[in-house]
Order: sequence, then structure tokens, then C-alpha cells
Amino acid sequence: MILPDQNCILVTGGAGFIGSAVIRHLIEKNVKKIVNVDALTYAGNLSTLSGQSQYDGYVFEQVNICDQDALRDVIKRHQPDAIMHLAAESHVDRSIDGPGLFIETNVKGTYNLLELVREESTSQKSGRRQIRFHHISTDEVYGSLGEQGLFVEDSPYQPNSPYSASKAASDHLVRAWGETFGVDIVVSNCSNNYGPYQYPEKLIPVVIHRALDEEPIPVYGKGDNVRDWLFVDDHARALVTVMQSGENGRTYNIGGDSERTNLEVVHGICNVLDQIRPREQGSYSSLIEFVTDRPGHDFRYAIDATRIKTELGWSAKETFESGLHETVSWYLNNQEWVVSVGGDGASSLRRGLGAG
Repeated sequence: MILPDQNCILVTGGAGFIGSAVIRHLIEKNVKKIVNVDALTYAGNLSTLSGQSQYDGYVFEQVNICDQDALRDVIKRHQPDAIMHLAAESHVDRSIDGPGLFIETNVKGTYNLLELVREESTSQKSGRRQIRFHHISTDEVYGSLGEQGLFVEDSPYQPNSPYSASKAASDHLVRAWGETFGVDIVVSNCSNNYGPYQYPEKLIPVVIHRALDEEPIPVYGKGDNVRDWLFVDDHARALVTVMQSGENGRTYNIGGDSERTNLEVVHGICNVLDQIRPREQGSYSSLIEFVTDRPGHDFRYAIDATRIKTELGWSAKETFESGLHETVSWYLNNQEWVVSVGGDGASSLRRGLGAG
């Protein structure tokens, strides 16, 4: 275990949705030094950490993980004990419209980091422990489930979108660098995240935004695709737990035990809005419309999180209902943030809403 009073943790993608939640959690744990490496692409914004940037041990480096020389400089200067790798292109619709960027960032970027960790660990073998590399991935690499069953850590990989294929490729790179070169690696695969500061191209913030603007809420197909939902702060706690205590070479699935169809999620958001900010015209659910499904839309994802619960003692604190209420309330109270990051819900050429 890496102790909080003697470490440096480098977080890639720390200005993004999940990465910023991880940094906030690391600060709560009084980690000595936290290095946030982020290229500040469209989904990365330092306003997600406006309250944490004054922390004495916090350092920001605006670097793209595809720039290996710049990354090498950052790692040599800060000498991290662990790297939590969250930087990624992650929106499925964007991967369909332009897959090249997903290969560049998610595959080549991960390769760059692994090579630098191998390089640094090799040069520092005498008198210094290896850099731990924690690769954060997705349950989408496993493909689509039927109506029954759960993904476990040894479920076969069957990615069906350019996004999930790029993440599957990066997962395999991480595993190979651990087995072949002895890099200290852990991998985690999570279910769908939601919560404050999520860039407004994803299902929940887009539904909130469109409902408040009295715009149609387009749902893919019949809205019967199923996802397991995980509150982002619960995920952040899980990730830090895996980074600190996970077994070298092991994979941990992280889920919220909260399966919902996309339509149930949309109706849930509308119901919370009906309670908090009712509209004169009746329920927000009347804004829902169904549109043609997108290509390769997996039917169901669901995670078996038994391993992380039994081996590392983690469990989710939020129910889906409590987390959804907190999320909707946050967006209602922080609408200026949505405007400031440029979110308008129009993230791609497609016009339906799905959850990954």
C-alpha cells in the first residue's frame, strides 16, 4: 500500500469528469503531492477543480498523453509513485463519427505512458520502488449482455464500438506490459458513471439540459437498453482503493448494482425535475421522443463487483435514487457551469440519447 504522507500520485485526465472526482478524493485523503496531467480538450475543464487548485500539494501540467517527450519531462520532474490513467476519448457517438482520435488517444497515449513507466522503473530499480500504473477502463470492452448474467473480471472481450475497441486494445497493452516487462499494473473496469461536473454530452446532463430548455428529449430505439449506474464519488473512492491496495496484475470490476433501462433513467430525471422545478405544461416526461437507434448499440451492461467488495472492502454508498436526486439538484444549482464549458447537448451528428 502507498501511504498518503509519503507519495506523489499522477492523474491523467484530472480535469475531466471522473478524474476531477479522483483528485478531490485524493485531496480529502491529504495525499502529499497530486500531479494533474490534462490536455484540456473539449471535455476537460479546470473549473471542475476550482475549489481544490489552492491545495499545497496540487500541480497542474497541460500535456497531451500523445506527446511522449512532454510526458517524459513531467514524470522525471515529479517522480510519481503511482499513475492513475483516466485520460481518454470516451463518447461512443463521437467514436462512430471519428474513430481516429480514439485510437490515437486511447491506444497510443496508453502505450506512451506504459513505455515511460517501464523506462523510469528500469532506470530507478536500485533504491526506488516501481511506479504503479493503474489503468481505468470500461465495462463496454466486454460487449453486450443478454437479459441475464453479469460481467466478471475474466469475461471475454467483445467490443462493439470504436470507443470500446480502443479501450479493449489499451487494456491488453497494460496487461502485456505487466506480464512481459514486469510493470506494476492494476486495471479497473467500471459501469456507467453519473454525478456533478459530467460534461453535458452524456445522457443524464443532456436530459436535464434539454428538459429545462423545453426541448425534445430524443431517446434511442425504445429506450430499453440497460446500464448499471455508478455515482462518480463512489467510483473515485473505488479507484483510489484499487490504486493503493489492489494486487499487482489484477483486474477489478466496479459497479453500482443499479441496473436501469435508458427510458427508466430519463423518466427518473423527469420525475426529480417535476418535484424540484415543476413546469406549467405538466410532466417533463411529455418531452420524450423516440428516434432511430445508433449502430452497434449494446443491449445491456451489468457489473459483478464481488471481487473489489470482498478483497478490498469497497462498496457503493449512493443508491441510484439518492445519487440521481443529488445530480439533478447540482445541475439546477450550477447551470452557469454548463454554459461555461460550452455544453449544448449537441455532441455529434446523431440526435438520440443513450448511455454508452
